[in-house]
Amino acid sequence: MRKKSLGVNALLNGFRSALNLIFPLITFPYVSRVLSVDGMGIYNFSNTYVNYFVLIAGLGVATYAVREGAKYRDNKELISKFASQIFTINIISTLVAYFLLIGSLLIFSNLRNYVTCILVFGLQLFFTTIGTEWLYTIYEEYQYITVRSIIFKIISIILLFILVHSPNDYLWYAAITVFASVGSNILNYIHAKSFCHIKLVRDTNWKYHLKPILIIFASSVAITLYVSSDTTILGLLKNDYAVGIYGVAVKIYTIVSGLISGLLVVTIPRLAMLIGKRRVKEYNHVLQEVINSVSILGLPAAVGVVMLSREIILIIAGEKYLNGTLSLQIITWALVFSNYSTIFNQCVLIPVKRETKALRNTVITGLVNIGLNFIFIPLWSYDGTALSTVIAEFMVMFLNGVSARDYVGPILKSKKTIKSIFDSVIGCLGIAIVCTLLKIGISSLILRTVLSVVLSICMYGAILVFLKNQIAMEYLDKIIDRINR
Repeated sequence: MRKKSLGVNALLNGFRSALNLIFPLITFPYVSRVLSVDGMGIYNFSNTYVNYFVLIAGLGVATYAVREGAKYRDNKELISKFASQIFTINIISTLVAYFLLIGSLLIFSNLRNYVTCILVFGLQLFFTTIGTEWLYTIYEEYQYITVRSIIFKIISIILLFILVHSPNDYLWYAAITVFASVGSNILNYIHAKSFCHIKLVRDTNWKYHLKPILIIFASSVAITLYVSSDTTILGLLKNDYAVGIYGVAVKIYTIVSGLISGLLVVTIPRLAMLIGKRRVKEYNHVLQEVINSVSILGLPAAVGVVMLSREIILIIAGEKYLNGTLSLQIITWALVFSNYSTIFNQCVLIPVKRETKALRNTVITGLVNIGLNFIFIPLWSYDGTALSTVIAEFMVMFLNGVSARDYVGPILKSKKTIKSIFDSVIGCLGIAIVCTLLKIGISSLILRTVLSVVLSICMYGAILVFLKNQIAMEYLDKIIDRINR
């Protein structure tokens, strides 16, 4: 199989992640004005409700499939056998999820107003399963996934403006949302035949697959519960206003975090393949590059958001959400910790089959996070919720790092990593200086924000080159080579 470029894949997947996050930002201002408050309420509740069953249908299969399947990808017979077994397990978990979803609609009478919208969103379960996106991740086919996402997002936006015109059109909006996210998965299933022969099989080797799948699933449930608990507890202890303010800070944080994590995801199949084939030296080399890249990207992203937090909130949400500025500045620091935590978890613990430790770390952190929310929210409201998130992300990073210390310890102590962190800190000082001077000198919100982003990137890059940072120098050499061509 032709070896894919991690750099190109990182850019493609980062762009796809950004697209998935930006799509709601484009559509929301329109639909929030066109649809009634009641219509938006039905849409949001139905979407959230179905997401729990999407989690059940997924069952942790995707993460497990990437880890185990990566080592078979060069053998079509073995990958076909493995993929068919995983696909069969996923179909069964999807049927169970549908059984539970329909059962809940029949049992709980207070869901009657939401039945139609829930059933529309329920299509996601089937289309997500047949999409077998984990197979594309195993083969690092991010170009196909990205192009497909762009096409379907553009079609969805066009459909939105054609079909959604009145408060009663929330069902159309739900259908368009499903189409945008999973509508292309039928094409995925057909195209998957170019990699392997995937079908339903009787012999699924449950004894081998089920335990790690359920452990990964339990970890996903724990993450979902402790991430969702922040907003839930804030709503219980405070009010809708506090939830609304915090929600904007979280949305902005999620966009930036998604961009960085999108760059990390592409390394997981490569690392899983290397460790699966016991090519430890190559595995350590790629892991070193991933950690150094996050050191270079994570900190400046956080500093940039902190420096431009007021401007970002004004542009995305408006003046009435400015009280969330401090919350955004606080929660942004979780970005630094969550990036390293993701590396330790997805790039080390999962590939080397330590998912039990990952689950333990997540559960411990979740319980601590819930406890901190009950302490901090009465004291500082939404700012307290943001602080509890930062502490929780630091804690799970520390626990995952300890669990993966035999792999990441030598890398974190290496001169290369220490220099990358030092270079990043010096570069961030340049970002802070640029943003501060532009705040003083330019009154226009849009112009100040655009110049701050552009000049900060230039300043940061120039400082890295001046300090002869290895990653920056490699990219500079590539740019020079392309110019010379």
